[in-house]
Amino acid sequence: MRGYKFHSKEEKLAIVKRYLAGESPIKLYEETGISDGNIRKWKRQYLEGGIEALENKKKPGNPFLRYSRRKTLSREEQLEYQIALLRHELLEKDGEITRLKKSIEVERGDAKRK
Repeated sequence: MRGYKFHSKEEKLAIVKRYLAGESPIKLYEETGISDGNIRKWKRQYLEGGIEALENKKKPGNPFLRYSRRKTLSREEQLEYQIALLRHELLEKDGEITRLKKSIEVERGDAKRK
C-alpha cells in the first residue's frame, strides 16, 4: 500500500515555477516522482489563488482520536474532549429530530390523501 506524501507550499511553488518557466510536467515527474496531474493542479491553484492556494488543507478526521491515544489529559484537554463528545451527541440528536420530522410529514401527507 502506498503512503501519502505531503509537500510544503514552498516545494509546490518551486515545482510550479519550473513548470511555468517551460519545463515539461513529464520531465518534472521523472525527476521528482510527483505526478504530472498534481503538477498541473498546483499550477492552476497557484494562478487562481497565489502561493496561499498551495497550502495543504486540513482534512477532517476523527476528533476523538487525539484524546483517546493519551493516558493522561490536562484539565483543559479533558474539557475539550467533553465538548467534542457533546457536539457529536448534539449532531446525532439533530439528525434524529430531522428524520422524525420527515417521517411525521410523510405520515400526515399519506393521511390527507386517504
